Amino acid sequence: MTTLVVIAKECLPGRVKTRLHPALTYEQAAELAAASLDDTLAVALALPANRRILAFDGVIPPPAAADFEIVPQISGTLDERLSAIFDSLSDSVLLIGMDTPQLTADLLDPVFTEWDDSTDAWFGAAHDGGFWALALGKPTPGLQRGHLIRGVPMSRPDTGDRQLARLRNAGLRVRHLPLLTDVDTIEDADAVARVAPHSRFAATFLAMRLEEPDIE
Repeated sequence: MTTLVVIAKECLPGRVKTRLHPALTYEQAAELAAASLDDTLAVALALPANRRILAFDGVIPPPAAADFEIVPQISGTLDERLSAIFDSLSDSVLLIGMDTPQLTADLLDPVFTEWDDSTDAWFGAAHDGGFWALALGKPTPGLQRGHLIRGVPMSRPDTGDRQLARLRNAGLRVRHLPLLTDVDTIEDADAVARVAPHSRFAATFLAMRLEEPDIE
């Protein structure tokens, strides 16, 4: 039994995807973030999780999250917020972010079909040095899952390496998910839209490019 958690923030101008500015306006960046989140939620709905949660930082969840349990994120740094999510749940947990709209159900299928007694965790690294997915098995005596994350410096080029080392140093047997690109910059957005041309994200980005032919 696996609980799938999408961690996301409310897509408000000036609060999400600010590194896409000035190539995009803050309003456009928020609209693109919303499309990315909708794509992610659609993939989550297509996976055979027994429970789906949106760990949400905001006030108004997106309509696409209607079939999700909405759980507010705690305050604190990202490592603290991720730790709290894992510590609050008793099943195996797969956590994914909202910044990889190229994600498909097939990429995550092994977590649901190939997770056997030889695997303790799944890890999806991102090109920017972070990670887009982390799955941990059920808590075991003497090992709180939150301790595997708490204290790992986030949003750094070595975040993924540090997180992976933390898992391995704890003796976990880790399997890897595909390397993906987090959308942080306008170059990332263009690359991801090309990889996933049928996504909401790509359609939204293309419409913006047509409106603003000088976007670079």
